[in-house]
Amino acid sequence: MNWITDVFGVSKPVIAMCHFRALPGDPGYDSVAGVDAILDAARSDLRALQDGGVDAVMFSNEASLPYLLKTEPITAITMARIIGELLPEVTVPFGVNVLWDPTASIDLAVGTGAKFVREIFSGVYASDYGLWNTNSGEVARHRRAVDGQGVRLFYNIVPESAVYVGQREISSIARSTVFNASPDALCVSGLTAGAETSAETLRVVKDAVPDTPVFANTGVTAASVASQLAIADGAVIGTAFKRDGYIWNEVDESRVRELTDNAKLARMATV
Repeated sequence: MNWITDVFGVSKPVIAMCHFRALPGDPGYDSVAGVDAILDAARSDLRALQDGGVDAVMFSNEASLPYLLKTEPITAITMARIIGELLPEVTVPFGVNVLWDPTASIDLAVGTGAKFVREIFSGVYASDYGLWNTNSGEVARHRRAVDGQGVRLFYNIVPESAVYVGQREISSIARSTVFNASPDALCVSGLTAGAETSAETLRVVKDAVPDTPVFANTGVTAASVASQLAIADGAVIGTAFKRDGYIWNEVDESRVRELTDNAKLARMATV
């Protein structure tokens, strides 16, 4: 568990999503406004998140719907350009997530100096994007090949918009994932971005792998952050920070500050 405080400077960190608008090649890309508009929006959100007191940020192509399981090169290339321009303004640890492409995520992390990535690294799922297969051994070797051993891997073992193929208890999935892949952390999600993470599922996973950090990955709000952090070792939060709690709106600094203040109180209560 010590690596969490080493990387984030606190226990039970709040990792804020900095969502990029649709990128070149995405169906929703605004070719008139161009990449500069994506950069401007990301810069504004980053400032609001950092000024609001988050412990870390994770840059993600959230608006690249519908997602690819193997992204086109233009996606990570554009993300690298945006992150590179924002780097002088980044004051907290940061991670990246190229949805849903583990190899591209690791490449982007190595290229930009990100401390961590979150992805679907293991398991086989029936998803809205088709049959979702993974190869954690291949990914681990790729990380080694590109000198990414220092990039922390957050394994999402309850992926959004998908179910595990085969009848397995989440506790057994957690234990076998830790045994086979040695992830740095596990993430537990709700159905979609913004959907509440089940406290019961969080508890089952945490009890199954007490020595591995477990993060609440979706749906944490100012009202629920204390109860979620009473179980989880941290939270990844995006939607709750947006104006009116709507995922595609801009970040509202007052909502960020309310949630991070509650998270700080929750940390003190667990000391």
